[in-house]
Amino acid sequence: MTSDGSVTGWLGKLQDGDSAAVERLWAIYFRRLVGLARTQLRNAPRRVADEEDVALSAFDSFCRQAEQGRFPQLADRDGLWRLLVVMTARKAAHLKRDETRLKRGGGASPQAGPPDDPDALLEQALSTEPTPELAAEVADECRRLLQKLGDPELATVALRRMEGHSVEEIAEQLGYAPRSIKRKLQLIRGIWEGDAPA
Repeated sequence: MTSDGSVTGWLGKLQDGDSAAVERLWAIYFRRLVGLARTQLRNAPRRVADEEDVALSAFDSFCRQAEQGRFPQLADRDGLWRLLVVMTARKAAHLKRDETRLKRGGGASPQAGPPDDPDALLEQALSTEPTPELAAEVADECRRLLQKLGDPELATVALRRMEGHSVEEIAEQLGYAPRSIKRKLQLIRGIWEGDAPA
């Protein structure tokens, strides 16, 4: 049984059109999606769009499609994270492709299918794992961010939060008051935001 504060609970509320669920999931996943997009765009030319634009676009596409009932099989934090990883990676790849195409002066080229076809995205996210290269990049970025904290306890809190646990769940698991976990999360955000490239 899941609590109302769990990712699974918020996911159900999102699919029912609850705007508070969008805000909650945004708070949980947006920074991680930015880090993933940053990794994907590492060697791409930077023009108008950046990693935050990619993460925002992926999250927005997910929310719109979820509210339309496009992901009925999506029921837990693991499936949600896999889907968000696939959507973010695809958005980053499309941005890199489009930037390269524009740089070369080329026009639009025909594609095999619509790039954001929700059925294809769902099929890919739920039936396959991310590519080994993508999984390695994500793992490397997570390791780097956790090491940046310099404190095993902060790393544990951050890791559990990345896994989608609520503040209350983490507090209960680690034997702290929720307020203490919130302070630790603020400290973590401060460290990571200070690490972000300008």
